[in-house]
Amino acid sequence: MRFLFRLVLLLVILSVLALAGFRLAAHLREVDGPAAAPGQGRFIETPLGPIYAITMGPEDGEPVLLIHGSVGWSGTWQHTQEALADAGYFAIAIDVPPMGYSPRSPEGDYGRAMSAERIAAVNASFGLTPHIVAHSFGAGAAMEAVMRGPDDYQSLTIIAGALPLDPPDDIALPAMLRPLWLREVLVSASVTNPLAARPLLQAFLHRDEAATDEILEVLAAPATQDGATEALARWLPTLLVPPAGLPSTQSQSFRALDIPTGLIWGAEDTTTPHEQGEHLATLIPGAALTVIPDVGHIPMIEDPDAFTAALLDTLASFTAR
Repeated sequence: MRFLFRLVLLLVILSVLALAGFRLAAHLREVDGPAAAPGQGRFIETPLGPIYAITMGPEDGEPVLLIHGSVGWSGTWQHTQEALADAGYFAIAIDVPPMGYSPRSPEGDYGRAMSAERIAAVNASFGLTPHIVAHSFGAGAAMEAVMRGPDDYQSLTIIAGALPLDPPDDIALPAMLRPLWLREVLVSASVTNPLAARPLLQAFLHRDEAATDEILEVLAAPATQDGATEALARWLPTLLVPPAGLPSTQSQSFRALDIPTGLIWGAEDTTTPHEQGEHLATLIPGAALTVIPDVGHIPMIEDPDAFTAALLDTLASFTAR
């Protein structure tokens, strides 16, 4: 028994040291400032602070505003933006804090309501009325922005939207995750840990081979920004606890939505199964659902050509309408 106790104690100590090592490694790795942002984009000044954006295509083309999910940033839309630009659209991809290269919030406010305000602020800075396209976790902020200002957007396209509806008011963050320092340790061992990047991405994919070195390099690029781990740790509760009381969380708000809407889902999505897309299609008046076969939660990575074809068809249907 004494040997077993010592063995368990040793394993606990080694685990603690390993986790502490991940957090220290993240601290040493996160040294870059805004100047390290890729030159292909630029910072858009808004009343809520600068937002990093990448634009492609003719500026007089139909504008399309792209909102990434929780594992992305503007650079992950490159193939999609190129396809949109080739089709004559003006494609705008932005980094919604704390993801990507947009400066982090000093108050650490990364909730859906504030993210929706940031999207609206960017939209106002461009002075356009775009089609808005949003993936996964980003769909919540995009939907909130549309519901607050429906006349500011031509259409809405949701891709594998993480949109839990009518959540109970008593959902709380688990007690063990409430200390910020503990969330930082967990984030540094997973989300911002280069060693965990491939298995973490593959957890969202149906086609594991889509987690290529090139894709992983793109996804990891902003992880060297100063304070990335802390910011993601502050954001984590917004992923785990659905916001309460917002229009974008209520079924009746979806039934009242009056904007051309498209839904694109992967047939093999296990994160937000396509049945959720089918449910949204029954709620939103006139919404059309496109299901892409043999892909999971991130169709723009798993089958870029099939995804862009579906997106272009969806956008074209709005114009025809």
